[in-house]
Amino acid sequence: MSHSLRLAGALVLATTLTACDSSSGPSQGSAVSLAIATRPAALAPAAGGPQFSGAPVEYTDGTNTLIINSVEMVVKEVELKREDFDSQCDNATSDDDCEELESGPYLLDPPLSGGATSVVTVDVLPGTYDEFEFKIHKPEDDDSNAAFLAAHPSFDGVSIRVTGTWNGAAFTYETDVSAEQELDLVPPLVVTDAGTSDFTLYIDIATWFRASDNSLIDPASANKGGQNESVVNSNITQSFDAFEDEDHDGHDDHGED
Repeated sequence: MSHSLRLAGALVLATTLTACDSSSGPSQGSAVSLAIATRPAALAPAAGGPQFSGAPVEYTDGTNTLIINSVEMVVKEVELKREDFDSQCDNATSDDDCEELESGPYLLDPPLSGGATSVVTVDVLPGTYDEFEFKIHKPEDDDSNAAFLAAHPSFDGVSIRVTGTWNGAAFTYETDVSAEQELDLVPPLVVTDAGTSDFTLYIDIATWFRASDNSLIDPASANKGGQNESVVNSNITQSFDAFEDEDHDGHDDHGED
């Protein structure tokens, strides 16, 4: 069965993709909606934290000022894993064990304003899903990335790009980090045959350019070969969370975020 995808502004696809399962017919009203957030809605600014007035986002540590204008990220193999399946989702996995929301690669443009922006809704089999998986992907010049790179040639060898200013000077940060993300859904996401279940991928970009003492890092120093490359790459791979978020406010509905 093919699952149609309804896409919104934060999700940029080179082609229309479908997800498949091994059931004999269409599900009746069973769907999940994935949203993206980089900060919660209606949160007052804290000292040293971002100023919540929409993009661009401003951070300060009392000495330096970092302004982020845009974030773009290449991802692929976005999947939900069933609670009773113990292994990792991969190409050999039965479609009854993992529901593929997107295969990709595609370009994700996370919202910098507060709250969550819905990016894709897909029909899935009813059940309980306890893990959300995806890969941060560095596109390379091969057949599997040809269509994506034709649409986004500047992302050849680049998985994430951030633009903004550091103490008033413009910067472009790029990384080729590739990482598989396996995020536990606690409590698990229960999908029934009535209506849509909503969950959010939360990306805490406020932590990306921070040292261990919470001081800001010049993004230019984290580019390929820079002294802070490994620090920022590590920060990025640890900045993701996923949780149920029916009202799309960027907060965990069960109080874990």
